[in-house]
Amino acid sequence: MATATASSAHLPSVFPFSTQSHSNRFHFHGSLSLSTKPSKLVLLSSPTPTIKPAIIRAQSEESDTFLFTGNEESESAEPALISASASEAAPFVPPNPPEGFVAPPSFDDGPIETEDEIAAAYEEVYGPAYSGVSLLGNDIYVMDSKVKKTTGFGSKNKKEKVKDGFEERVVQVRRVTKVVKGGKQLHFRAIVVVGDKKGQVGVGVGKAKEVISAVQKSAVNARRNIITVPMTKYLTFPHRADGDYGAAKVMLRPASPGTGVIAGGAVRIVLEMAGVENALGKQLGSNNALNNARATVVAVQKMRQFREVAEDRGIPMEELWK
Repeated sequence: MATATASSAHLPSVFPFSTQSHSNRFHFHGSLSLSTKPSKLVLLSSPTPTIKPAIIRAQSEESDTFLFTGNEESESAEPALISASASEAAPFVPPNPPEGFVAPPSFDDGPIETEDEIAAAYEEVYGPAYSGVSLLGNDIYVMDSKVKKTTGFGSKNKKEKVKDGFEERVVQVRRVTKVVKGGKQLHFRAIVVVGDKKGQVGVGVGKAKEVISAVQKSAVNARRNIITVPMTKYLTFPHRADGDYGAAKVMLRPASPGTGVIAGGAVRIVLEMAGVENALGKQLGSNNALNNARATVVAVQKMRQFREVAEDRGIPMEELWK
């Protein structure tokens, strides 16, 4: 009996059905419902009235809506009438704009952007374009990692020099080794002096596994340490100055017009890149090129112009020589 009941529950029909057992000569009558509540298979000896499912119908009239609850046992029951206001949704009322509200202009009313303006806006957000064209003056190799990796000693793809008015002069390139656990690491150290020969000069140092990369690093470091060299109209120093850096000591003296730069080593390169044409320089205490170049920078920073001293003292420049 249980097997017959389970198999009857899977029949895709809403009409009453009957199942007859071979051992027992009696009938089972039941029905399936499509209502939301689960219906049970009723075991009765005689057929019973069928329970109707819940049905919602809307007539053609806009104002009259009838609802069947589904609990009626006969089809002759009258449906309940629902008012039209309950069946209709509430109308949407937009909020009032605040005081002083100005409607934004339409997208089509604005001026048409040029291709250069669109490219500049794109570059400002995402960087230089893949083609390498820069409208904002950015480095076109910033976004290209392949060019950065292949740039070096012996490579065909060389990075263009920055055109900012500064000239570069390599003072020294040396091989330096670093002892690590697995052995020694070989690098190159470069000392570069940059200047515009108009009073601006800087000294930088950089290390890399390749010579060209070390020079580029030191040039960038030198541009970050630019100083101003005070000079007179005869392109010489306004007064004497001495500077020391570590064990290196440098002595700088002004010279008359036509003398030239009488100095050697790193001191001469620093003075020439600064634009000094008449000066005397002497290295004392050390032959280290980096320390001598930085000692020259220290000596230059101690110098002051006559007008600066006169302003500090509050007197005219003519009083300085009395």
